[in-house]
Amino acid sequence: MIRVVLADDQALLRAGLRALLDAEDDIEIVGEAANGREAVALVRSNHPHVVLMDIRMPDIDGLEATRRIAADPELEATRVIILTTFDLDEYVFEALRIGASGFLVKDTAPTALLAGVRAVADGEALLSPGVTRRLIAEFASKSRPTREPAQLQLLTDREREVVSLVGEGLSNDEIAERLVVSPATAKTHVSRAMIKLHARDRAQLVVMAYESGLVRPGWTS
Repeated sequence: MIRVVLADDQALLRAGLRALLDAEDDIEIVGEAANGREAVALVRSNHPHVVLMDIRMPDIDGLEATRRIAADPELEATRVIILTTFDLDEYVFEALRIGASGFLVKDTAPTALLAGVRAVADGEALLSPGVTRRLIAEFASKSRPTREPAQLQLLTDREREVVSLVGEGLSNDEIAERLVVSPATAKTHVSRAMIKLHARDRAQLVVMAYESGLVRPGWTS
């Protein structure tokens, strides 16, 4: 059973999400929050698998709530999906950088939202390649000066290549096709790179690829 917390200051939106998610046999809503402070408290007490988090909320916003959740070692298994009105939202990039596992626009089709919740609960990052590439290309260069983390030196040449392809928005299958290796090998390279770079998940690996300069804003696959 996938345990979910809903965090949005609009009661009507929460009611719609609850109705959609509660109808699924494998998903359970374990709490609702109208602001970021309530969201963090609910997550700490319920340890959900997934949080659907609005950014613009009173008290503390969704960005700060995401930061607190991602920084708490006891909540390592909890994943945050950012809910946003616009896909090109500068706050979404910051949310990905500090630990969110992906994002959905609020008018996402119900089937896509359900698939997203299940994917994130299963450990995947919720990153639509096209939208993610535009989002990060737009805001990565504004976030901070390009730098190369010391951990990047720990990567093999192949791992650096794989991280750059992750940054371009490619899936493991697409990386495997590009490098002419098996999907299992591509997945192994991605996993090893995440460990070496201390990336919480694939979403943070994408951000690191841009911030380190392995991928430049505006590049396409």
